[in-house]
Amino acid sequence: MSDSTLHLNYKKYVLDDKLQYFKPHATKIENSFADEIKFSLSRDKKFISPKFFYDIKGSELFESICSLPEYYPTRTEVSILEQLQEDLLEYLDDSFRLVELGSGSSTKTRLILDIFEKFQSKIEYFPIDISEILTESSEILLSNYENLHITGIIDTYEGGLEFLKNYDTKKNLIIFLGSSFGNFSPDDGVEFLKKIHSTMKSGDLFLIGLDLVKDYSILESAYNDSAGVTAAFNLNVLSRINDELDADFDLNNFAHHSVYNESAQRIEMYLKSLVNQTVVISQSDMKIQLRKNELIHTEYSHKFKLSQLNSLFEDIGFDVNHTWFDEKKYFSLTLLSKK
Repeated sequence: MSDSTLHLNYKKYVLDDKLQYFKPHATKIENSFADEIKFSLSRDKKFISPKFFYDIKGSELFESICSLPEYYPTRTEVSILEQLQEDLLEYLDDSFRLVELGSGSSTKTRLILDIFEKFQSKIEYFPIDISEILTESSEILLSNYENLHITGIIDTYEGGLEFLKNYDTKKNLIIFLGSSFGNFSPDDGVEFLKKIHSTMKSGDLFLIGLDLVKDYSILESAYNDSAGVTAAFNLNVLSRINDELDADFDLNNFAHHSVYNESAQRIEMYLKSLVNQTVVISQSDMKIQLRKNELIHTEYSHKFKLSQLNSLFEDIGFDVNHTWFDEKKYFSLTLLSKK
């Protein structure tokens, strides 16, 4: 069902009285998977965007990573969310809706919804996600919360926030959980926070999860687990290129390579070529030459010091309302408002 009276650049789909979503009309020119891979693998320093990790198998592997003993971020953030429930109530009232950057159906989203359920007879939840999986995860949540009403926005985070800015006057609690912010370069991270700040109304709140600097051995083992699940996750992006772009990557000729760069405060993840080799990607009409030990960059995961974060937030124009930590100070959740 379309609605041309609201947000002319978007089409509205109503699935039932509790689930609707907006999707931009096909006026935006998005680079195809083939175009992006052709560009990124033809550079002198080759890379593959981490957004391409998450096909069905990649998403399943990431779920497995989150439960590994070495991978502390997920369980640590969950432990903080469980502790902050009473504290967060002090900042919220019946006039707020929940907005999530990324489509959540996991424990973390539910912990926030549980807070809303304590004081709202009707909970409004707006997940923003570029993926159509948003509708699937929304239906799962609706089966668990009787008073939940979901309006999904299938768009980039920036596009979804701009849409929301002009949607109505209701106050938003925007959440960006996980350590996803660490995947931005420092410059891109600043621009992203500025975008969030610019789309927030007076009275809106923003809750962000951030992974903190800690001993490098803890960081390196988290991204290079003994069971090899992170390695499989990293290598799976080559399988995806093989399947979707008719390429002939031999996964046995590559190894997962992860290291902590202390000066840059980031985990760097690569795929290392174990031999001199040539790879053909038919759909991108390209042939790649790789030298033995040549690296294809797949992800950065920046870690932060609290002193850096407070300065960053204040420079952009946020007030820091509260920061919560786990007992080891491995991870933080910070609640921000607009000055």
